[in-house]
Amino acid sequence: MNKVAVVTGANKGIGKCSVEMLLERGYKVYGICRSGCSTTHADFTCLHCDVRNYEEVKRCVQQVIEKEGRVDVLINNAGLGYFAECEKLEIEKWHEMFDTNVNGLFYFTREILPAMKQQGSGHIFNIASTAALEGYVQVSAYCATKFAVRGFSDALYKEVRDHGIKVTCVYPGSTKTDFFRHSENIKPHNNMMMPEDVAAQMMHALDTPPMFHVVNLEMRPLNPK
Repeated sequence: MNKVAVVTGANKGIGKCSVEMLLERGYKVYGICRSGCSTTHADFTCLHCDVRNYEEVKRCVQQVIEKEGRVDVLINNAGLGYFAECEKLEIEKWHEMFDTNVNGLFYFTREILPAMKQQGSGHIFNIASTAALEGYVQVSAYCATKFAVRGFSDALYKEVRDHGIKVTCVYPGSTKTDFFRHSENIKPHNNMMMPEDVAAQMMHALDTPPMFHVVNLEMRPLNPK
């Protein structure tokens, strides 16, 4: 029987690399995207969903559960960041970041947890950032969202571990993805980490034995320039 994974923000970066690695491991993977997914594989299904919309999230999760009867892995990867000094950040962008980075993560976790509890197993990965560990200039709002993810993850793993469910919070440093598309000063370069390397570390955490739990996974570029 194939194990089942759900990956949000599945069409690029860390999400897309995670999808590909899960497929290599024999998972049936459901990729959550607002636009179309570029992955083509017999065991991959693209579900169109705006993670900020609770009703859409609920519909997507119901679709997976009705078809598969279980979810073994949830990777909450969808997220974005805007760069600006606090007083210059548009209110709409503050809400967009919280709706995507925090609310969307909560919605998917909330809807999938009952299935994981029923089966007595599961692994949830919440993609935070090193911005969940320390503050950075011009990303105070983004840091606020990722500190929220960190706090949620820390409480959640203690809440669900007795049900056989693992929760791993991932703290990547600067990674060569399109995350920096909203930054005027930072452009992706080859001294950043590669998204496939971040995804590979998550797969190592996923492959741990049942009584072993990687709670926090922090990684940073060796020579970030």
